[in-house]
Amino acid sequence: WSSDVCSRQHNRPVASQCLLIPHMYQQPPAAVAMAEGQDVPDEVADEAQQHFEQFFEEVFMELCNFGQIEDMACVDNVSDHLIGNVYVRFSTEEEAARCMQKLSGRYYAGRLLAPELSPLTDFKEARCRQYDDAQCARGGYCNFIHWKHVPRKVKKRLFREMFDEHPEYQEGGRDDRDRDRGRDRDRGRDRDRDRDRDRRKRSRSRDRDRDDRRKGGSGGGGGGGGGGRPEEAAAIPARQTSDERRAMIESWNQAAGR
Repeated sequence: WSSDVCSRQHNRPVASQCLLIPHMYQQPPAAVAMAEGQDVPDEVADEAQQHFEQFFEEVFMELCNFGQIEDMACVDNVSDHLIGNVYVRFSTEEEAARCMQKLSGRYYAGRLLAPELSPLTDFKEARCRQYDDAQCARGGYCNFIHWKHVPRKVKKRLFREMFDEHPEYQEGGRDDRDRDRGRDRDRGRDRDRDRDRDRRKRSRSRDRDRDDRRKGGSGGGGGGGGGGRPEEAAAIPARQTSDERRAMIESWNQAAGR
């Protein structure tokens, strides 16, 4: 591994949700010293962290004007090709392209910005896992990304402020969720209709079986009692009331007694 030059060939994509703004963050000397593994007083470390959080909030709230931000991160490495790099992932490729167009040619803290689309989409996959475990021997000159720490409460507040200033982002996401819920309801109604249809089929099948058994039983009883009973039984409606059934049985008894 080279200490300050990346040996890999990185192809720039023609479209991506992620935007890279090289060397945007100018790290104070204390931050560089900490990245190199040097010990600094606690109050100096706190000032360096506060300096970064102010930068992060300012840039986040500016970039969210160009599209809905899904994630934003800043590199802590101090090698020439990584120091101060900022990565921003938008919800769509169109928003990332719009942001790149709007930032190109602008200055930040006296530096000309040169944003470019990045193939990086998963910030966790690009990180140095040894750094996360506090075991990276290369320190700030590692070629795998060391992300600067952003407190969770800071990120949550920034996303809340983004949606407050741009309610259209949240409304768009809510429309998508409503469409998903609508599709789920439609699928549920289809399943209910299928179940109802199956139940009706089974019910009709049971009715036919009952009718067949009733007709067969009536024919046998009529044959034993007289010659005209099967034809009369066949003419009886499939579904009878209790009074009708009692009257029919009484007529059979009377015929049998004759």
